Amino acid sequence: MTARKPKIQKTNGICSLCGSVFGKTAMKKHLVQCLQKHPARKPSGFSVPIQTRLFTILVKGSFLHEYWMYFEVPANSLLRGLDVFLRDTWVECCWHLSAFTIDGKRYMSETDENFRNDKSMNYLLEKVLRPGKEFYYEYDFGSPTYLELKVVNEREIEDSDRSINILARNEPPLVNCDSCGKIATYICRQCSHSGEGWVCKDCAPDHKCGEEVLLPVVNSPRVGVCGYSG
Repeated sequence: MTARKPKIQKTNGICSLCGSVFGKTAMKKHLVQCLQKHPARKPSGFSVPIQTRLFTILVKGSFLHEYWMYFEVPANSLLRGLDVFLRDTWVECCWHLSAFTIDGKRYMSETDENFRNDKSMNYLLEKVLRPGKEFYYEYDFGSPTYLELKVVNEREIEDSDRSINILARNEPPLVNCDSCGKIATYICRQCSHSGEGWVCKDCAPDHKCGEEVLLPVVNSPRVGVCGYSG
């Protein structure tokens, strides 16, 4: 693994339930209380109420902890659905392969008969996860983005909604341009491997690698990698 360590300060996040602002650690405690005050919506119409177990999961960049997010997901969802959520929210750029690692076992987005120990993502979360469980996610095996996940809470509600809901996520971090100190709006995908290459709009035309390798600065741990533009 190659660690990229850009000059990013610790980030606060916004609770999607009440709008309060906290850091990553304090947000965990806040969400436990806030979820009790803001219960999930009840089924409407003639829907039959269903008792649903929900996992609250914290995900963060393995080398970029400043990018983090709490979300709530039904325990009877598939790993494949979690893969789609992470792709859509944080990492998808060119339909690369991905994998979860849970208890030393790899669950692949696409399995290969030559790697018989790898499993598919057609497993229910409740079969492989539990509160306190830490696990890992890798997107793109060529230019990988690594994520760390942990089930931090569990609750049971009466609801029929099977969607994944974001509870809180970090605010976009502000990074200074390497050249002039202004707020960077681009990052060089070549220089980013060493934690450099942050460029503002004014300095972009003079960047040593050329403007064609610059990507927009986005609120994701995949910032500056491959062709990811958010």
